[in-house]
Amino acid sequence: MKKMDSGRFSKLTLLKASKTSFQGSPMGASIEVFDNLFPGRDYEITLDCPEFTSLCPVTGQPDFGEITIRYVPGKLCIESKSLKLFLFSFRNFNTFHEESVNIILDRIAAACSPRWIEVTGKFHPRGGIAINVKCVKKQKGYVRK
Repeated sequence: MKKMDSGRFSKLTLLKASKTSFQGSPMGASIEVFDNLFPGRDYEITLDCPEFTSLCPVTGQPDFGEITIRYVPGKLCIESKSLKLFLFSFRNFNTFHEESVNIILDRIAAACSPRWIEVTGKFHPRGGIAINVKCVKKQKGYVRK
């Protein structure tokens, strides 16, 4: 196990910031990570965002939903404040539900290379239809226990 010292957290700029602001697009937003002290152990982390919002790319109307992220970390874990700001960056971003869930998965996977990750979006009905999207990615050869 790695020593729990402040040097481990030197790259966590958003968590240490005294002022909180978010990007207007997820493409410019950062997802920060920290070392997993237990990289040899399979354990699942679940992160829930019950107040996800984005904009319809056609009408510009707001869309509301819930995002759930489940992952088995490898060497790195997601820092939750940076994740919150990343998800907030969708507020003024025009995207379909299917795209937003896949963008979230791709950006998190690129940031922390989890062994396994699942991102689920449960979107509130618009026009009488609710849309639920789930995408999954795993490292090659990884078998979930």
